[in-house]
Amino acid sequence: MLPGWTPAASPRRRLNGVGGSTTIEHESGRGVFLSWQDVSVTALDEKGRPKVILDRITGCARPGQVLALMGPSGSGKTTLLDTLSGRLGVDMNGTSDILINGRRERLSYGTSAYITQENTLMPTLTVREAIHYSAQLQLPSSMSPAKKLARADRIIREMGLSAVANSRIGGRVSKGISGGERRRVSICMELLASPGLLFLDEPTSGLDSAAAYHVMAYIARLARTMGITVVAAIHQPSTEVFDLFNGLYLLANGRMVYFGPIALAAEFFTANGFPCPLRRNPSDHYLRIINKNFDEEIENGSSPKSPSAAGAIETLVSSFRSLNNYATNIQAIGTDNYVMTVINERQAGFFNKLLVLMERSTVNMHRDIGYYWVRFVVFNLICICIGTVFYNIGDMSMGSVQARISLIMCIVTILTMTSLGGFPSFAEDMKVFRKERLNEHYGATAFVISNTLSSAPFLGLICIIPGAIVYYMTGLRRGIEHFSYFVAVLWACSMQVEGLMMVVAAIVPDIFLDLAIGCEIQGMLLLSCGFFRLPHDLPKLVWKYPMYFISYHKYGIQGLYKNEFLSLAVEDQQNRNGLVMKGGNILKNILQVEMGYSKWVDLAVLCIMAIFYRAMFLAALKLTEIWGPIIKLRRMKV
Repeated sequence: MLPGWTPAASPRRRLNGVGGSTTIEHESGRGVFLSWQDVSVTALDEKGRPKVILDRITGCARPGQVLALMGPSGSGKTTLLDTLSGRLGVDMNGTSDILINGRRERLSYGTSAYITQENTLMPTLTVREAIHYSAQLQLPSSMSPAKKLARADRIIREMGLSAVANSRIGGRVSKGISGGERRRVSICMELLASPGLLFLDEPTSGLDSAAAYHVMAYIARLARTMGITVVAAIHQPSTEVFDLFNGLYLLANGRMVYFGPIALAAEFFTANGFPCPLRRNPSDHYLRIINKNFDEEIENGSSPKSPSAAGAIETLVSSFRSLNNYATNIQAIGTDNYVMTVINERQAGFFNKLLVLMERSTVNMHRDIGYYWVRFVVFNLICICIGTVFYNIGDMSMGSVQARISLIMCIVTILTMTSLGGFPSFAEDMKVFRKERLNEHYGATAFVISNTLSSAPFLGLICIIPGAIVYYMTGLRRGIEHFSYFVAVLWACSMQVEGLMMVVAAIVPDIFLDLAIGCEIQGMLLLSCGFFRLPHDLPKLVWKYPMYFISYHKYGIQGLYKNEFLSLAVEDQQNRNGLVMKGGNILKNILQVEMGYSKWVDLAVLCIMAIFYRAMFLAALKLTEIWGPIIKLRRMKV
């Protein structure tokens, strides 16, 4: 057995073993002791055959210590983090025995946080705004706003972000801060709630050596002083960063090569014939020994003196298993020594979250060029084009009737379809939502309601000015009531398009597939709206029932028809007798509009459908919350 590998001491006593001999005392033994035994994960390869990602590995992580999870690319580091944090993908099968303080417990909010390798942030916010909003979402309502902001500002300073605190994060449109600074912002946001268990996936990715050291030094100091358990998957750390870790968990091809104190790793490798040369970074040496990716080059003679990584892995795995009865030791550690305590009120209340999300979403939409400003300009240009084509279509003659019918169809279809332009911005918001929901900052209900209430005014503003341009250039029916109804229909149809695309995005999380599927659905609804073929002539199967009645174009077009023609008489210029038919007869006999209800019912149906699509979006998000964990439990025995 390796020196220093002993079961944990009782509460308020020295913690030895994995991670060295750091002395930490916790009142009443509070802390999060994480242990895992016989973790195995498989996934299907391209040919449908099972591929082993993790092969019966065992380990533990202790309060107040930082465990470095290392290995070559593809060794299973991220998969292990996902398994331990309960985020294993549904496309993977696995078996494991994961214990929290010796018991099978769910990691609740405030107990754990996961910082992924990808920096998923709102590009329009400044660094200070992003962290402040996150503090208001995560910290309890009992804490005053001033204290929340003070904690956020302190973390900004300690992460070295004061110089860029007022700079926008940036993204696809604007450059913003650097990648390393974005990385530190992501870490800041998850440290606000002071979690008891922290998972880090490549925390130093994109950082220079100095920044990487300061970030990891801060995390190590936080773990020491607050008793946080830290598990960090890290790639090629510098010598200074490597020395900050307490324990080392070394993986190769899903197998555990070494697990123990950092200080004893060099002794273990030396004892097995792989000594670390002088003046070489130990972490580089360990990874070079167990990297199988270049064995083929070695066999071809490119490095004849280099040992085979596959042989080195077998030697190290066998040697470690013979030296340590680690499964028995881990099972004996931490069963009763720690009591996981979670403060009852660790988050803001629902309505506080809703207000914060609405404010953040409003700021984001206002600053996002793609969501609002580009669409506003495009809407105006299209309306000017339509207005010039249908300029002053004249009085209510039969020739004018046909022009008005075509004009209404263009407005409902072209303008509402242009609302798809805001989808890329919404896709970015969905990425932020998925990350923050997994970390339990807020739920799907608060997100959907806040997004709906924030976007509704923007869509209204987009519809008013362009709508006025096309309405008065073409000479549609005068009157504030008729114009207001016209704008309301455009707004309701735009809400429909956004709601429909949200449902698609919740089901198919790929922006290109979403756009293709969304356009296809829009086209099908458009074909069955009763314009290209009159309602009585539509094939009854599918196109009349149900497509005609679920097409929002139908209610938008027929509502505008009624708004324009109802209660008016149409004059036939070729008939000397003057009046030939009333607008109601045109609606009923020529356009086959349903006359059993008023135009306000059409608008009400549009509003109800818009709400229904948002409800469907919420239901789709809720189903992923419910069925995702169920599928995981069915495919993974925990």
